[in-house]
Amino acid sequence: MDEYTRVFTGSSILVNRLCYLLEQANIPFHVKNEKESGRLAGFGTTGDAVELHIFNTDIEQSKEIIENFKKEIEK
Repeated sequence: MDEYTRVFTGSSILVNRLCYLLEQANIPFHVKNEKESGRLAGFGTTGDAVELHIFNTDIEQSKEIIENFKKEIEK
């Protein structure tokens, strides 16, 4: 079984943008949104950070996309 690695943490808007870029490159990912999960289950959570995880086997393929995205949001 492949393992996931967290490659980015941020707001849902930023994570959604990075997801779109990864989808365009056919790189599978997993989004972990504790706040939304807690809301749906009826529990409250603090913070608004959403995590984006990818398979360890896809890290090399996604490095350039993630680095370019981080440069884009720093501007």
